[in-house]
Amino acid sequence: MGKNSSIEWTNHTFNPWWGCTKVSPACAHCYAEAWAKRVGSRVWGEDAPRRFFGDAHWRNPLRWNDEAERKGNRARVFCASMADVFEERDELAPHRSRLWELIDKTPNLDWLLLTKRPHAIATMAPWGHDWPSHIWLGTTIENQRQASKRLPYLLNVPAKVRFISCEPLLGPIHISTDLKRGIHWVIAGGESGANARPSHPDWFRSLRDQCQATSVAFHFKQWGNWVPAEGGDERALSVRIKGKVASMTRTSKKDASRLLDHRQWDELPGA
Repeated sequence: MGKNSSIEWTNHTFNPWWGCTKVSPACAHCYAEAWAKRVGSRVWGEDAPRRFFGDAHWRNPLRWNDEAERKGNRARVFCASMADVFEERDELAPHRSRLWELIDKTPNLDWLLLTKRPHAIATMAPWGHDWPSHIWLGTTIENQRQASKRLPYLLNVPAKVRFISCEPLLGPIHISTDLKRGIHWVIAGGESGANARPSHPDWFRSLRDQCQATSVAFHFKQWGNWVPAEGGDERALSVRIKGKVASMTRTSKKDASRLLDHRQWDELPGA
C-alpha cells in the first residue's frame, strides 16, 4: 500500500485511517480486516478504535502530486483501501475534513473514493453540486440487491467519473439502465482468501457485455481463488453457484489468470 500500489486499477493508495465496520455480504471475508490483524491492528467493528496517522503520512499525496506535475501526467490514488471514507463515526470527522483539504490541494491526482455507504456522501462531502473534476466516486455492488440499494445514491452525485466495484461478485447483476444514466467504469472481480466464495463466469461475461453495449469502460481485476476449469483439469469441480453449475478449479490467486474469454480487460473511463 502507498506509492506504486499492486492494485491493478490504481497507481497509489492512501489511507486517512485504518478500520471499518461490516455492512453487507461483500464484507464477510474482508481482505483489509485480515491484513490489519496480520500486522497487529485490531480496528474492525463498532467498538474497535480506528488507527490514525501523522503528518509524514499525510504529506505523501503532496509529493505524488508534485511528481505528476513534473512528469506531465496524472496519477490515480485509491483512497481508503483499509477503511471507508464515509463511515458514520464522530471521531472521523476531523480526519475526513483534512482529507477534503488534501484532495483540493492535489489537482494532478485523480482521487478514487470507493464506499459501501453512498447514502452518506451528500451529507459528508463538502462540494455540493460542484465536485472537483479530479474525484472519481464509486460504490461497491456485489449483487442485485446492493445495486438497487446503492446505485441511486451514487447517480445523484455530480462527480465527473462515477464507477462501481463488483468485487467480490456474489451474484448476477443487471444494470444496463443505470449504466446509461451515468456510470463511467465497472470493475469486477472474484474473491480470494481461505474462505473465498466462487463467482460464476457468466456473471462476469454479463457485466462485460452490458458495459460494451453501453460504451462503459470495463476492468476485470481477478478471478480470485476460483477459476473456470480447463479441459482435462483433474482438479475440476462441479460447483453449484446460486443455482447454476460451473466447472471450477480452486487455485492460488497468484496462479489465477486475469483473462476473461482469452482477453485481459483493463479499460479506463474516458480512454
